[in-house]
Amino acid sequence: MDFEELAARYRQNLFESVIPFWERHSLDPVHGGQFNCLERDGQVFDTRKYVWMQGRAVWMFSRLYNTVERRPAWLAAARSILDFLLAHGRAPDGRFYFSVSREGLPVFIQRKPYAAFFAALALLEFAKTGATGERAYFELALELAEDVERAIADPSLLGRPVLSGATPVRQLADIMVLAALAIERIETSYALGRNPQPLWFETLRQLLAQVREHWLAEKKTLLENFPLDGSPYHASADTRLLCPGSALEVAWFLLHAIELLDARCGENHRDAETFLYEVIAGTLEAGWDMEYGGLFYFLDANGHPPLILEADMKLWWPHTEAIYALLLAYTKTQDPKWLPWLERIDRYAFQTFVDREYGEWFAYCDRSGRPTHTLKAGPYKCFFHVPRCLLFSLKRLEKIPAKTSRGGPSSRPETNKN
Repeated sequence: MDFEELAARYRQNLFESVIPFWERHSLDPVHGGQFNCLERDGQVFDTRKYVWMQGRAVWMFSRLYNTVERRPAWLAAARSILDFLLAHGRAPDGRFYFSVSREGLPVFIQRKPYAAFFAALALLEFAKTGATGERAYFELALELAEDVERAIADPSLLGRPVLSGATPVRQLADIMVLAALAIERIETSYALGRNPQPLWFETLRQLLAQVREHWLAEKKTLLENFPLDGSPYHASADTRLLCPGSALEVAWFLLHAIELLDARCGENHRDAETFLYEVIAGTLEAGWDMEYGGLFYFLDANGHPPLILEADMKLWWPHTEAIYALLLAYTKTQDPKWLPWLERIDRYAFQTFVDREYGEWFAYCDRSGRPTHTLKAGPYKCFFHVPRCLLFSLKRLEKIPAKTSRGGPSSRPETNKN
């Protein structure tokens, strides 16, 4: 595989298409924050601001500033969005709104922990920029992270009790959220010269054990919702649900967790690492559409019709998770078995989602790969999955030995100019 070409294309797409699109069109110069509903050409078609998207954008601009180049524009964007988020995103009872008006007035509150989760991630990454008040940002992030952990353990805290007729489940999203919070708190602690709490490392160990309970051997992938009451997974459409994008994202997050545990604690999680490689390989086999190409959004483990109507659609984010998971697996193992899948997913994603006229990626396509919506941003697509995938992939491409790239040492991608 031509890694030189791959890196050049990812750099071009990230720095000449994706980031400029958001810088040009999404920032609100009047009230601060970020617009989250953008047409194909970047025109704002709804001025509501989605709070979890504000947190994601702060994290992304801050990560670019911290790991690529200390551009004042990136720091200013992160600060503007964070100031808006902190001023308007939180309700008096401590919960976070799902959406607010352009000016910051409450519009809707959702009984889920994700807005608080992304606010915590935003604060943790922004604290590493060296901005004034980093101690206060870090302490608030720790408070929010604990709130999120409590809400996952007890959904009734957000007004979502488990009712008597419902099957109690653990979601893959919970594992991803808890892993991300632990990893980011540990890494930010080290960056700020502090000692991470041992509990955060223990959380990662527990998650490596819990994810195995989601394993569905006959499909070689992970159940999205693991029944905690001991009931068989096939008894319900909810517990038969497979989400390839979610399984791939959890797999690479936990591979990051293993890197952290092994490097910082001197541990060896080779068995868990091997298991996660099985998840990546099996999920791609289970999730790939053999007729039209691309990864299905959702599947039923027993082949029944999924209850989610958009199940057979092709969405941008599962493909970004697949690209990075494959590059991570390859760079860690140097096993060429990952490369055919990487070529297949990369080709599909860049042919299907990338908009070469206006920049950025389309989000929603039908099963055959034709866009069903021309929007570039909405309540669920923002400045996050695409740039994160491209940035993380470039970082991993730097780890590929120069001899495996046609261009040699001088052609290796550079993503940190500090």
